[in-house]
Amino acid sequence: MKKAEEEYSFLKACQRQPTDYTPIWLMRQAGRYLREYRALRKKYSFLEMCKNPELAAEVTLQPINRFKLDAAIIFSDILIPLGPMGVKFEFAKGEGPVFHHPLRDRKEVEKLRMIEPEEDVSFLMKSIQIVRAELENQIPLIGFCGAPFTLASYIIEGGHSKNYILTKGMMYQNRSTWDVLMEKMSEVLIRYLNAQIKAGVQAVQVFDSWVGCLSPQDYKEFVLPYSKKVINGIRKKVPLIHFATSSSTLLGLMKQAGGDVIGVDWRVDIGEAWARLGYDVAIQGNLDPVVLLGPVNLIKKEVKEILHRIGGRRGHIFNLGHGILPNTPVDHVAVLIDMVHEFSSKVRPERR
Repeated sequence: MKKAEEEYSFLKACQRQPTDYTPIWLMRQAGRYLREYRALRKKYSFLEMCKNPELAAEVTLQPINRFKLDAAIIFSDILIPLGPMGVKFEFAKGEGPVFHHPLRDRKEVEKLRMIEPEEDVSFLMKSIQIVRAELENQIPLIGFCGAPFTLASYIIEGGHSKNYILTKGMMYQNRSTWDVLMEKMSEVLIRYLNAQIKAGVQAVQVFDSWVGCLSPQDYKEFVLPYSKKVINGIRKKVPLIHFATSSSTLLGLMKQAGGDVIGVDWRVDIGEAWARLGYDVAIQGNLDPVVLLGPVNLIKKEVKEILHRIGGRRGHIFNLGHGILPNTPVDHVAVLIDMVHEFSSKVRPERR
């Protein structure tokens, strides 16, 4: 059934408007836990799937065809804009992204080029257009990017890191180079998000996956100005979700950086997190993805607990605290979605 955009529960929750139930979507809802995704991965590499508009659209829609989700998120990766900037990387089997020539000095940073998203990542814009046409106004489509800090940490460290020694080393010891890198990254991400919005996404999420490694003071000094610049740089008003992991000490600062919705992981009580943030922003989260590997009665218990802590307040979007794990049972995902819809719809309408 087609809906007018103002009727989408997901978009209404982003704006803290009344909804009939709590909307739900899931990070990595298109992924390896789905057999149809695994079938495609046997034929194509991950980057091939990202860069082929028809394949990316097909993967985006796989979970939508299976589940009663309240939003789709375009299939892509936060690292996609780095390629056109001149950063070479690959996805090594079992290792994740690997950067063979990490950036360590000012000259390397200055060589990074600005991108023109409509030309340099035209495949993503085409994917968005295909998905919007296929959805036929059933549910909204989310676009996304990585946050400046998280992308900077990848290209400095050369991949994942436990302690972010090299990233912090640049922050502390070479502030001018850090600022040039973050300014350049911020401008690229502003262009990248605006291009996605122009192509048709109806909301965006900024992933600051690794910023939880920082102290509040370091976040305030080295990160907040750039995250705020990206968020303020969006030209057309669409809901923006600002998500980070291990961020319980950073919530107030994240709110300062901006976002209509603050996404939290499972390491913080969602009720306490919202009280600390203030109820003038919406909140997203925050089931531990590992719970979906457990029995159905555990999923039911945890869903009820999260909804209880929300207390029927407007502006909650249910999600995991991070992406769906590859070995998650498909039927448990279906149970989760149905439970969220069923339990939340029983909350008194005047409180929703």
